[in-house]
Amino acid sequence: CSTRIDRRSRVKLPLFPLLQVLSLGADVLPEYKLQAPRIDKFTILHYSPFKAVWDWLILLLVIYTAILTPYSAAFLLNDQEEQRRRECGYSCSPLNVVDLMVDIMFIIDILINFRTTYVNHNEEVVSHPAKIAIHYFKGWFLIDMVAAIPFDLLIFGSGSDETTTLIGLLKTARLLRLVRVARKLDRYSEYGAAVLMLLMCIFALIAHWLACIWYAIGNVEKPYLEHKIGWLDNLALSIGKRYNYSDPNSGPSIKDKYVTALYFTFSSLTSVGFGNVSPNTNSEKIFSICVMLIGSLMYASIFGNVSAIIQRLYSGTARYHAQMLRVKEFIRFHQIPNPLRQRLEEYFQHSWTYTNGIDMNTVNKKI
Repeated sequence: CSTRIDRRSRVKLPLFPLLQVLSLGADVLPEYKLQAPRIDKFTILHYSPFKAVWDWLILLLVIYTAILTPYSAAFLLNDQEEQRRRECGYSCSPLNVVDLMVDIMFIIDILINFRTTYVNHNEEVVSHPAKIAIHYFKGWFLIDMVAAIPFDLLIFGSGSDETTTLIGLLKTARLLRLVRVARKLDRYSEYGAAVLMLLMCIFALIAHWLACIWYAIGNVEKPYLEHKIGWLDNLALSIGKRYNYSDPNSGPSIKDKYVTALYFTFSSLTSVGFGNVSPNTNSEKIFSICVMLIGSLMYASIFGNVSAIIQRLYSGTARYHAQMLRVKEFIRFHQIPNPLRQRLEEYFQHSWTYTNGIDMNTVNKKI
């Protein structure tokens, strides 16, 4: 149950160009095929419109997971209000209900992947259910399965803080799906604006993750500090919301702590910080060093890609001016009179407009 993809054939897939751009398949639409593949009734083509829409839906859920999972594990699991919601029941927390729906969608995605065709090394569309299952088991099944486990269901009924912390750490396993998403988004590297937007989103996402870690370090160290010099204690002192250790609800709000942590990571990634939120303990200083190292690497990556994008944007213009300069040197060397010179220049401009500097004879020979 496989169909050979003949790239020399001229029969194009009956799909819209927009769908080809939006498809997130690993083997993005075969450009040409000899005939329609013979598939079972419940088998899904990896280049079908349904699969393209479904992949984008899963992508949005993965982005939601990448943002909410670290935030929930760092800020919400030990929050008193969240603990009361867990004691009340699963339906009392809207966020947990959304997480349950995300887990269900991830499980459905696993079932869909068991019925989705793929392209093997021989450029054949494989549609046999057993071969698809074996290919998926050898590939992304383990990562998808771990990311789909509903860890939130394990929280309810477990009252110990150790169990809650363990479940919070296990929830971060959902971030493994980002590896698969990163490989799928790699096909957009040819679009300069998409690459730039993607780099900015990655920068913001890493800053968000580091903010969650920064808060977790301060929150873990706070009860054991003899002298209250942690960044959380300094924040409580600066905004006038001091901690009262007899009252668990005292101190800065979650909003204050998250915004301050995000401000610190952004300022550390983009510069060396401004000093109004500073590391004081050894753990905080070590983490700050790591953040600055990560920031320097991200700076090099982003600016390197930006310079490559700008060079790619102006490469066509540079080639046009170089070719026009050769035409003018040819005219000057052979002393071509004015009427013929003008016709040569107009012919070059006209041909460049239609071919964009591509030698069509060379292209036809390769085809």
